[in-house]
Amino acid sequence: MKLSVLKIAPILALSLLLTGCAGMPGMSNGDAAKDGAPVTEGGQDGTADGAQTSGAMEGGAWSGSALENPDSLLYTKTIYFDYDIDEVRADYRDVVAAHGDYLAANPSVSVTVEGHADERGSREYNIALGERRANGVKRLLMAQGAAESQIITISYGEERPATMGSGETSWELNRRAEFVY
Repeated sequence: MKLSVLKIAPILALSLLLTGCAGMPGMSNGDAAKDGAPVTEGGQDGTADGAQTSGAMEGGAWSGSALENPDSLLYTKTIYFDYDIDEVRADYRDVVAAHGDYLAANPSVSVTVEGHADERGSREYNIALGERRANGVKRLLMAQGAAESQIITISYGEERPATMGSGETSWELNRRAEFVY
């Protein structure tokens, strides 16, 4: 008796799996299309120009937040540092300047600059290094016209790595400052 049940159970399970569900509870197969929202092409209902999920309009101009425009320097929210250095690298100065200009033009906006370090060095040293990095970014933002009251700095040192691991690739990604709006 046990042997026949053990042979039938997998066949039964496989047949249930292959058959699947006929539909959602409370819906017959014919009800699925008429109960949902109508599907129209963009602009056919006369109320809108269609969905603009990317923020790009027909002419290619960005219509969303400047911070979310992938073609803008403001889209870059993470800048990286060289080993044991708190000075912003030359290849990120334009990014920091763009964020400073944005803050100067939008006095109601504030940003938190988070300083980070890789795992090398003591915990205390890395907290101090992360703080120096965040404050260095803050000074550059203020040089662009951002108000001190718009910028909060915090250091996480090595406590919040971008990537786990020991090696130059991981360390490079963890030596950073992040803009959090």
